[in-house]
Amino acid sequence: MTTPTLTGYRIIELGTMLAAPFAAHILSQLGADVIKVEPPRGDPTRSLVRGGPSGTFIAYSHGKKSVCIDLASPAGYDAFCKLLQTADVLVHNLAPNAARKLRLSRDDCAAINPKLIYCHIRGYAAGPQENDLASNPVAEASTGVMEGNRINGRPSRLGPSYHDQFAGAYAVIGILSSLIQQQQQDQGDHVEVGLYETGLHVASRDLVGVQLKTQLLGRPEREPHGEFSMPGYGAYLTADERWLYLLMLTDGHWLKFCQAMELPQADDASLYHLRDRKKAREQVERIVRDAIAACPFDEVVARLKANGVGCTEVLPLERVLEAPQAHQPGKLRHVQYRGLAFDVPEFPRLQVAGADASPLPPAELGEHTLEVLRKAGLSPEQCEALLASGAIAAVHAGDFAWAPVRKDA
Repeated sequence: MTTPTLTGYRIIELGTMLAAPFAAHILSQLGADVIKVEPPRGDPTRSLVRGGPSGTFIAYSHGKKSVCIDLASPAGYDAFCKLLQTADVLVHNLAPNAARKLRLSRDDCAAINPKLIYCHIRGYAAGPQENDLASNPVAEASTGVMEGNRINGRPSRLGPSYHDQFAGAYAVIGILSSLIQQQQQDQGDHVEVGLYETGLHVASRDLVGVQLKTQLLGRPEREPHGEFSMPGYGAYLTADERWLYLLMLTDGHWLKFCQAMELPQADDASLYHLRDRKKAREQVERIVRDAIAACPFDEVVARLKANGVGCTEVLPLERVLEAPQAHQPGKLRHVQYRGLAFDVPEFPRLQVAGADASPLPPAELGEHTLEVLRKAGLSPEQCEALLASGAIAAVHAGDFAWAPVRKDA
């Protein structure tokens, strides 16, 4: 059996909410030893749901160790420096001013550990806004995503914090590249990822598309938005009122759909090509909508799949993990936490040795503080003194407990 990719590497995570914790989560799933360093109040995701841990915390913190250090305390900062000397990578998403105030800038950390790969996920990378604060919705607003996603006419965030997660994934790519460079050249580059720059890159298709239309047409024309630029590509209601999502990208998809649903338009040359179907958008949408509405869900799916048409049911969250596909080996990790059982989706990859091994459950705040700091070189007496001063904290039973659900709630 081969060893997981990052076995033997130590990652220090100074992360809150999502971007840095998500990056460290992926690194953990690739075999790295991840130590999540938290302040005495803990990562905010520990107290988002009825005063206790949220889905974000449970999903992206299993497999990590928790060390609780008050970095604003001189003694706590010194203890953290000891820990940082043992690390290969630091990944954090502190605001730039907070990083400087805590003496955790790139230069500060390089002075502590010259070999350290320093990864900073921030609102904006270098530029006139580099010290501005940004969050996932700010990235959506500033890169064109939010303007096109409106609820009752008002620009609105997408819901899931995809830009945070994209930024975390981009950070992992940068870290892996730096680790390879370090092996080859004995020094790896630092990594800096901005949510804004992440949003620009994710939106590049649409940003280039509007430039193309402007140069071809002389005006900044955009497609209606999302799947509606492709007639027949979207969600449609079946006769038994279940939503079916159709994949209708190419002329071949259109022909197969018409044949599957036995539509006369299969022989209509005026709709053979996407360009023509776009011009007849309302007609095509009506054809597809009526055909799907005439049949119950199971019949529609059977006919479409028999003819090679891509489709799936639009599922609510509570039914997503019922699908047999989700339960194939390597898709889910069973995590026990506080007497509750969770099926947590795995980081997708072909195969990683040891991926089926039981990971650490999500750690309680400070659960591994003493263990980790002692291994970093602090004596038992030093740890006890740090505990007594409040510079570090160990786990306390009952911290961040979920509030009981009222029977009349």
